[in-house]
Amino acid sequence: METSIVTTKGRIVIPAKIRGKVGIKKGTKVAFIEQDGKLIIQPIDKSYFESLSGLLGTDGDVLKSLMKDKKREKEL
Repeated sequence: METSIVTTKGRIVIPAKIRGKVGIKKGTKVAFIEQDGKLIIQPIDKSYFESLSGLLGTDGDVLKSLMKDKKREKEL
């Protein structure tokens, strides 16, 4: 088990061993998913979006749907 400490600004360091294993590198966006009282950090890449295909009723075009939702949020 790897550990990290949260800074006063809420930052954490993902250990290099884990970053390498899951393909997180400089510039990789990650999602924070809260599930059953646990926090899951998920790299957001093409395979992440493909795994969601059909889940939201977007006919496999999740990225377009997310971009549309983001635009709608900005308008509010």
